[in-house]
Amino acid sequence: MKIIERTKIVEIASVAPNREVCVKGWVRTRRGNKNVAFIALNDGSTIHNIQVVVDINLFGEEFLKPITTGACICVNGLLVESQGQGQSVEVQAQEIEIYGTADPATYPLQKKGHSLEFLREIAYLRPRTNTFGAIFRIRHHLAFAIHEYFNKQGFFYFHTPLITGSDAEGAGSMFQVTTLDIVHPPKTEDGKIDYSQDFFGNATNLTVSGQLEGELGAMALGGIYTFGPTFRAENSNTPRHLAEFWMIEPEIAFYDINDNMNLAEDFLKYVISYAMKHCKDDIEFLNQMYDNELIDRLNFVINNQFIRLTYTEGVEILEKSGKKFEYPVYWGADLQSEHERYLVEEHFKCPVILTDYPKEIKSFYMKQNDDGKTVRGMDVLFPRIGEIIGGSEREADYDKLLKRVTELNMSTESLWWYMDTRKFGTAPHAGFGLGFERLVLFITGMQNIRDVIPFPRTPKNAAF
Repeated sequence: MKIIERTKIVEIASVAPNREVCVKGWVRTRRGNKNVAFIALNDGSTIHNIQVVVDINLFGEEFLKPITTGACICVNGLLVESQGQGQSVEVQAQEIEIYGTADPATYPLQKKGHSLEFLREIAYLRPRTNTFGAIFRIRHHLAFAIHEYFNKQGFFYFHTPLITGSDAEGAGSMFQVTTLDIVHPPKTEDGKIDYSQDFFGNATNLTVSGQLEGELGAMALGGIYTFGPTFRAENSNTPRHLAEFWMIEPEIAFYDINDNMNLAEDFLKYVISYAMKHCKDDIEFLNQMYDNELIDRLNFVINNQFIRLTYTEGVEILEKSGKKFEYPVYWGADLQSEHERYLVEEHFKCPVILTDYPKEIKSFYMKQNDDGKTVRGMDVLFPRIGEIIGGSEREADYDKLLKRVTELNMSTESLWWYMDTRKFGTAPHAGFGLGFERLVLFITGMQNIRDVIPFPRTPKNAAF
């Protein structure tokens, strides 16, 4: 074949017609008659295919037989204005090279409707579908927007460890990391596992959050953010939970809770606006195929100021609503998604930030208010999904933090390094956490979190 520089299909629209081009990709469909074949080719760069027009007399029927749905080919040809409907330009094939075939009898992605449940079973192929191509392109652009936003704000990308000896949330749902013989582990004299013989010399786990280490970075660099994988060993088989997911966690010195809320609102509006601008075709496809309210909902967040109110005020609104909830509402209850969505979708009709939660339902590191009952926590609530961000002003007072850790029977030995920052140049600081998959879920309109990460890790499932 003649050597021509490849043109990605997403770039075809900017190429002047009547020029030779080289396109490569996977066959979505092939149709035609005994004289001409029409091949819909997609290379993953865009939701749109390029139509390749093939003169069967030029290539012969036998040569074209292996070019079926799923096959991968390279085409050199002339880019011309299309005479048919559905595309502005098409490629008239002059040379074709078949890179790889896909037997129609066994290739699972034939041209027909496939359920999302079925596609999870073949996660190694589902990126080739229109739906998952769109989702994973959006995921890429959101990741890029996140780095761009924090870089513009002067924050530093801070890498926190994936292997840790601490449980940031105090929840205990962690995956253990060990090199010990799990069948016959060494024991101490009192019969406990002897972790002194383990690789790190003590018990270690996969991290549930980079927050605690991120706070240390903020105490030196001023403003940092983490963006990496986190792990929860919770046996939760729900559409909202994963065992492995990605978290964005900014931590900022000299911020109070109001600064924190301002950052969260500005950040969310920035990344959603970025997706609307750079993923327009993909979002329009998902709006058409899965959720015809998606674009309206994204604009709803971008165009509305976030209402801010205390947890106590929120509970009073819920109690007076007259609405019958599945879970009871009372002061001290950990609000459920149905409560959060009522505040956003029915009462205020705009995104909501709830603050000042009861300390008993929040983590040990949140700054305690003077009332002795509440902490300066904040949750950002969105339509359809409820909480999308959780954060707080952090407790900067050593004595108050020590008292809270003791109340919860947490180990001060494993947290000595975290506590020490309150003894050596402590400062007001705040931060929040955003589950990346929750954000992708909201922006794509999908309903199951397993469908917004390439290879989901859930209970009893670590395939691919």
